Amino acid sequence: MQIHLAIDLGAESGRILAVGLSAGQLHFAELHRFGHRMVELPSGWHWNLTQIWSEILVGLRQAAQWAKQAGNEIVSVGVDSWGVDWCLLDRRGELLGLPHAYRDPRNQAFYDEAMRRLTIERIYKTTGIQMMSINSLYSLFAMASLAPELVAAARHFLFMPDLFHYWLSGSMAVERTIASTSQMVDPRSGTWATELLQPLGIPTAALGEIVPAGTNLGTLRTDVSRATGLSATVQVITPGSHDTASAVAAVPAAGGEEWCYLSSGTWSLLGCELDEPLINASAQAAMFTNEIGVAGKIRFLKNIAGLWLVQESRRHWEDVGQKFDYAELARLAEAAEPKRTIIDTTAPELQQPGDMPNKLMRLAQRMGQPIPETPAQIIRCALDSLAEAYRQTLARLSETTGRRFQRIHIVGGGARNQLLNQLTADATGLPVIAGPFEATAIGNGLVQGIAMGALQDLSDLRKVVQQGCPELQRFDPH
Repeated sequence: MQIHLAIDLGAESGRILAVGLSAGQLHFAELHRFGHRMVELPSGWHWNLTQIWSEILVGLRQAAQWAKQAGNEIVSVGVDSWGVDWCLLDRRGELLGLPHAYRDPRNQAFYDEAMRRLTIERIYKTTGIQMMSINSLYSLFAMASLAPELVAAARHFLFMPDLFHYWLSGSMAVERTIASTSQMVDPRSGTWATELLQPLGIPTAALGEIVPAGTNLGTLRTDVSRATGLSATVQVITPGSHDTASAVAAVPAAGGEEWCYLSSGTWSLLGCELDEPLINASAQAAMFTNEIGVAGKIRFLKNIAGLWLVQESRRHWEDVGQKFDYAELARLAEAAEPKRTIIDTTAPELQQPGDMPNKLMRLAQRMGQPIPETPAQIIRCALDSLAEAYRQTLARLSETTGRRFQRIHIVGGGARNQLLNQLTADATGLPVIAGPFEATAIGNGLVQGIAMGALQDLSDLRKVVQQGCPELQRFDPH
């Protein structure tokens, strides 16, 4: 069986999955999984690229051994990751510093300054992207202002998956779905919106070619082949390099039904698929984002805080010596009083790392809500608040698009949270179809399959997922 390796990098963990088709049937297997975290340095919050790259090489070695034992042939590899984060390289292709993480607090001041220079209306009309200080436009503005010498020395600007594709293949390209998260791209043309960068003093010479999902970048570099045991003929193919683009590609939706999706993980991304960008006053007022998807589709969605609230609470408790696994936290939350505390998940302080339980308690107090004090109450507060955010967002999505949705497809790792799935069904009044849990990696691998001729198109891809995922679960509203 021919295998496509999906390297799926989330903001908290990474994994490598083997994705294959045999007689039209989907097969996938997790080969390697690892955790990683942002690192706080004197210069701010950064990504630990050397650790991530080392883990990728470990996973590729394991994949080569697995394929040899199973009698499978690895034919391609592709990388997806979280959105907006980027790096600069010099003329030799060497990194100019560790990339800052999107949650770095320094971005807020430059977001505020960009609003003064450009205005919300101009930025949204040009890009159709939700206004958030985490977006690449503001972190690049920060870098150009604070370290202009680095930006001046840059010859290449790459997003995270683009960097790893370069390290795998030796070829540099910016993939369109990941670029579209930056608030630096016009979704109508799919090209750089350079007219926004110039007023911020950002040089544009390093902005390279933008290519669509499914682009073949060539074969593995010789040293990567030698270090991993993979054949030097393995192709490096850009999937939907933004993890949400790959996840949405793998939504197991049947043709003809009105469906929306919730890509559930560190972030919750709730939206629908459009053929063209929707950029108007209603979309701007609701702050929906127009990101480019696989096959040129538009992911019309809204970013919601997501399971970051749970992840960061768990990390804080672990740091102070109180360890919980996610299953235990889910059990505690299920037993807690429902809807006791509902907070605003859009509060800016919730985007920043550090002592999430205390942030939730302070926010509840400020909103006049009962203060959650125990881990059970804090996690239940987070989940109930997310479900309410989903309800509100879905109502605005229906109003803005004029569509009446019949079901919600929840994909990604967050689909394992059965309590949140049920709370979502109850809050929205719609049936929820949960799964596949590894939608991002499956979508990544099957987009490679399209590029390699194993599948025809996006519709063909979704049929394979719908027929080949026994893990799908239905949650009806109570």
